[in-house]
Amino acid sequence: MEAKVISFFSTKGGVGKTLVSLNLAVQLSLQNKKVFLLDFDLGAPQATSKLLGVESKYCLFNLLDYLKDFKEKKRTIDNYSAIYRGNLVFLPAIFKMSQRTSFTPQMMKDFISIIWNDFDYIIIDAGSSLTDNLIATLESSNLISLVLTPDILSVYQTQWLLDTLQSLGFPLTMTKIVLNRAESKGAITWQEIKTLLPSEIIGLIPSEGKAAGLAVNRGVPLIIDNPQCKFTSAIQKLAKDIIERKDIYISHKTLSEVRVVKEAFEGEEVFWQRVGVMEKAEKTTLLEEEDQIIKFKKTVHEKLIEELDLKRVQVEMYAGSAQKMAELRAKAEKIVSNVISKEAGGFIASTEIRRKITKEIVEEALGLGPLEDLLKDVTVTEIMVNNKDQIYIERFGKIELTSKKFTSNEQVRIVIERILAPLGRRIDESIPYVDARLPDGSRVNAIISPLSLTGPTLTIRKFARQRWTMDDLINRFASLTPDMALFLEAAVKSRKNILVSGGTGSGKTTFLNILSSCIPERERIVTIEDSAELKLNQRHWIRLEARPPNIEGKGEITIRDLFRNTLRMRPDRIIVGEVRGKEVLDMLQAMNTGHDGSMSTIHANSTHDVLIRLDSMILMAGIELPIRAIREQVASAIHVIVQTARLSDGSRKVTGITEVVGMLDETHINLQDIFTHRQTGVDAEGNVIGYFTPLGYIPTFYDEIRARGVDLSREIFVPKD
Repeated sequence: MEAKVISFFSTKGGVGKTLVSLNLAVQLSLQNKKVFLLDFDLGAPQATSKLLGVESKYCLFNLLDYLKDFKEKKRTIDNYSAIYRGNLVFLPAIFKMSQRTSFTPQMMKDFISIIWNDFDYIIIDAGSSLTDNLIATLESSNLISLVLTPDILSVYQTQWLLDTLQSLGFPLTMTKIVLNRAESKGAITWQEIKTLLPSEIIGLIPSEGKAAGLAVNRGVPLIIDNPQCKFTSAIQKLAKDIIERKDIYISHKTLSEVRVVKEAFEGEEVFWQRVGVMEKAEKTTLLEEEDQIIKFKKTVHEKLIEELDLKRVQVEMYAGSAQKMAELRAKAEKIVSNVISKEAGGFIASTEIRRKITKEIVEEALGLGPLEDLLKDVTVTEIMVNNKDQIYIERFGKIELTSKKFTSNEQVRIVIERILAPLGRRIDESIPYVDARLPDGSRVNAIISPLSLTGPTLTIRKFARQRWTMDDLINRFASLTPDMALFLEAAVKSRKNILVSGGTGSGKTTFLNILSSCIPERERIVTIEDSAELKLNQRHWIRLEARPPNIEGKGEITIRDLFRNTLRMRPDRIIVGEVRGKEVLDMLQAMNTGHDGSMSTIHANSTHDVLIRLDSMILMAGIELPIRAIREQVASAIHVIVQTARLSDGSRKVTGITEVVGMLDETHINLQDIFTHRQTGVDAEGNVIGYFTPLGYIPTFYDEIRARGVDLSREIFVPKD
């Protein structure tokens, strides 16, 4: 025996919910059905008891500490409840108002599951307050019966309630309407209510004010006190439908394959939240996603697209308005909650799983799909989508494969277009790859077929919202020593030209940003970047950014063009985000002609490899210069090279600081290492073991540093045993 759980609820008091639920329970018991009646109206304790004319010695509050005994059959519920005419078992939830705070959602679910197999029907008078306990009760139900009266206020409140329940994942097929006082004069007709509310009306209960009053005063159910009245006939018809109609109930399904972990997000909103493409939400981490769930989500996703007609209505039309996107999301969530129960063949009782599936489907249809949680996660620094089945992330310097997946490669393509739309960029077969920057500085790279053979590929390097300082690098990340920091600060203040080199993701731009904070406030700084990432603290700062060509291949503004223009802007310092092409020659010439104190980054594996990279870029610029002239330019222009690296444990460190002393001979540049990092091993957890050390070399410009008024001790260059 598995009971049908029917919960009666209304947002408005005085609509006759208790009268209807009690008399229905009595009528079902008269038809030889074993019925359990639970009075869970915590706002009006013992009302049902008075109407029924029986008193229970115990209430549910008294039984909470013994639920385990009931589950193990050491106790039976009949011995702790009031019995009405043999087949009806009655139990109030509380006796007094102070007891109502003792319940939890899990207790309610546990209690209903305990009595589930002992009754044909469980009738719950659920009260009129939408609480967590009520939600848990409704989740355990097979039918939610909303009681209302034919007045406009009751109808409007029921409309709100239906919208709220759908937003919580309850499908419309789970809710039915019982219209009390259906024949009241001057009221809204049931036909009008039928057009206003999307749920089916399964009961029309006439008004029997005088007969109901007499029954209440006698403490006798109305259908017993007056078996010939219209109210009794309506309850009998409702009971008949409750027994015979199987289509009004929704079965419960479980998706045990899905396991989730819920966490709260911290940090500022991301760009997509501000434009409405992505909403603020808690993070639900998927621990394991089976192909069966992927297939199920894909089916529901297709139904949602069909219902919303998203193939004709472009989501990007809403992307500029957070309010419009919120409205579209709310509509989508209602549709998904209904489709999920239909496709799953029943109601998914788990709130977490129901919310998770609804959230992911809506995010894929309207937002950024499985990327949303990753973008909100402040511990994730880079997101790499290889194809629909592979999404990698970088967290704490280490790359890991996530369990998140897209439903199809087409969906990856749609998400890429959705990311680019607010930026005014596009990607298609004619332009199959794109580099873009978000307003917060994060970098986006996307490439699609025919260039990408594995499917649409997306890489997002998130821009750190927190501005790191030199103290953070020393004390928090152990990226360098205080002595190294003092020397670099002195070099910046002494207007030495500095080049930061390293591999991809080694922290070059972050370190350049920190170095720039040492520049005095009074100086005029111009930054030139391919994709603007630098964030300086100085007020006298001009930001320039290169521009790619348009769809016709015109309008391109390169870093070299911007650099030449910058020389006419009276800069005290020029900072180039990264040199990678022809602009390197212009930069070297500027450094040699009075624009000292400039800084930039370059891709290289070591400080010595920087020279080879510079030679190559100058030669590739098509300018025919002898190697000696090139080397002399480099030796004269650059004073210090700082090497950064990401080590095997994911940590980022300054692995070397080198001075460019000058020409060693006609073709070789004299490089002198000042500081270095030496790795001595790896511990059991994979963490790199090593130390920083000076090499005993004192820079040739040390006296110049002192002459400029910068206090720097010679002791920092002496190796320490």
